[in-house]
Amino acid sequence: MNVVWFLCLSAVLFCIGGAGVLIRRNPLVVLLCLELMLNAGNLALVAFSRMHGNGDGQIFALVVMVVAACEVVVGLGVIVGMYRNRIAEDVDAMSELRG
Repeated sequence: MNVVWFLCLSAVLFCIGGAGVLIRRNPLVVLLCLELMLNAGNLALVAFSRMHGNGDGQIFALVVMVVAACEVVVGLGVIVGMYRNRIAEDVDAMSELRG
């Protein structure tokens, strides 16, 4: 398969994730859309790595996966804190978590 197909799929996934971040207000859905955007970037990195014939893009994609896992841990901690304090499930209402 040509690398262009992988890059087109990556661009479509990134646009879907970006639209989800901008449109949705539920913090869990926003977190999932951010993960979709990171996975689209990983797909592009692996595609470029395959195009150039080296493994640098794949190694960088693994680093991005580690960062995404850390983001999920922190994001889910904030979301659980919101639900415990019975704060509205709106991204705009997250300012109520300030100390």
